[in-house]
Amino acid sequence: MALTTEQQSQVDVSNAMEAARHANNLTIQAKQAKLEAVRLAKDVLIENARSKAVDSRDVAATDITVFAQTLIAYIDA
Repeated sequence: MALTTEQQSQVDVSNAMEAARHANNLTIQAKQAKLEAVRLAKDVLIENARSKAVDSRDVAATDITVFAQTLIAYIDA
């Protein structure tokens, strides 16, 4: 049974809305994964710094971002 042109246009609009919603959800999930990678990198680097001498325990923001980017690259691979 074929759809009328009005029904087909409603289906097309619904499909377009669902595609936009799905794309938005993927974007949000990617940002959440990136944020979680930064949190994980920070926790790991700070925990690893505890085993070092007191004067060499510095963890820089660049260390965290580099490690987070490494984690994200590993996940995406």
